[in-house]
Amino acid sequence: MTDFWTASGFHLLTRDADNHLAVTPDFLRAYLLRPEMRPPEEACDAERTLHAALLDDPARIVPAPLLDAIADADARENFQVWLAFRDRLLAAGTLEGCYIRLFREGARGVPGLFIDQLVHAILRGILDETPSGLRARAGELFFREQTVSVEEGRVRVADAETVETMAASGGFGSLGRLVVEAGTAPRSVELDILDETNHPLYWGRDARHDTVLDITFAAAGLDALARVLEAWVGHFLGVTVNIQPVQNIRDDRWVWHVGLDSAASAILNDLYNGVEVGEDRLARILALFRLDFADPAAMRPDLAGRPVYLGLAMTEGRRLKLKPQNLLVNLPLASVA
Repeated sequence: MTDFWTASGFHLLTRDADNHLAVTPDFLRAYLLRPEMRPPEEACDAERTLHAALLDDPARIVPAPLLDAIADADARENFQVWLAFRDRLLAAGTLEGCYIRLFREGARGVPGLFIDQLVHAILRGILDETPSGLRARAGELFFREQTVSVEEGRVRVADAETVETMAASGGFGSLGRLVVEAGTAPRSVELDILDETNHPLYWGRDARHDTVLDITFAAAGLDALARVLEAWVGHFLGVTVNIQPVQNIRDDRWVWHVGLDSAASAILNDLYNGVEVGEDRLARILALFRLDFADPAAMRPDLAGRPVYLGLAMTEGRRLKLKPQNLLVNLPLASVA
């Protein structure tokens, strides 16, 4: 295995005593070096001066008059949004602390891109030194939207952005785009499907997002996703859970569930409340899991020992966007009872 997810910024961070990722000046500078934050050639002196000052000291206090002096309204707003996010990071001290506070206290004003970037870096740390390309690929579901394919009983997910790009160009880059524009149908999109035998293919291709994960029941890809979900919970909440795929929920004492995405949350809520769910919506459920706490005392006393059911579902447009925060803020923990 080689290094992976270098774009996450993980290499710019350090670990604290709790093995969480401490915010560093270099990590903050990485945001300032993004194209959206770099002053263009036509930028005013105030914008250039502020950008240079923040590169020198990313944690410096920025008085309102300095922001107000920036002539370009879009640039001024970019700085305002980033500074507010930076202050959240500095106040929390760690990426994990910032992430969990966003969903316990409110994430208003924080772009979804920033939240996905936090997940990207945090999960890179959680998966550090993993030998499994399948688990790393499963981890992409936490911060990158997927396109779902359901054919002949197999459920497979591919990176939505990659699929759109390849479909537009036929997989031939700029030449393919010219062919499409000329009215010739492009070739179908074909990507490598990872399994337990070829998963090392992922290493070295992680930045390309061009592999497919099979999450059919009993497939190695679904098991890999379950293991990453376990690690995610353990890292943040300090509790050990066992997560196993199940084909259905047959439990007369079903007491708790968590949707891993918006579509799954809505479907599970309706099923739990006895609302009729049509076959078309049921067909959108991609996977179900049973979560058990290793120590029942870690759960709310009235629910101790009972399983928690998890669901994964696609939208009507066959998209999948995980909300990994759901698994952190919606579990029935004794500490928040």
